[in-house]
Amino acid sequence: MAELSDHPLFSCRNCRNPFALRRDLLSKDFLVNSNGKTGPAYMFAHAMNIIVGQKEDRKLITGLFTVADIYCSNCGETLGWKYVRAYDDRQKFKEGRFIIERAKIAKEY
Repeated sequence: MAELSDHPLFSCRNCRNPFALRRDLLSKDFLVNSNGKTGPAYMFAHAMNIIVGQKEDRKLITGLFTVADIYCSNCGETLGWKYVRAYDDRQKFKEGRFIIERAKIAKEY
């Protein structure tokens, strides 16, 4: 963890486990729709200290995707998902990216 101390981090709101570096933040302009709630989310190029769940096809706001939910590796909190495959060519830029709900993110360090 010492090598990360000089980089601003995003971490799990539940347990403060770091999951992304500030430099990996791609966008703060995403909306998620999960469990009947809609809220802001961030897109990251990379994520760490996470567990990637089972892949499944899911209809999202911008179309059909294969995604895998992602969980905090420390406390198991559901953070968001990873885009595995986009079926629409205009959405291919999302493949391999991570969406994390703003409500699951602790304040930046």
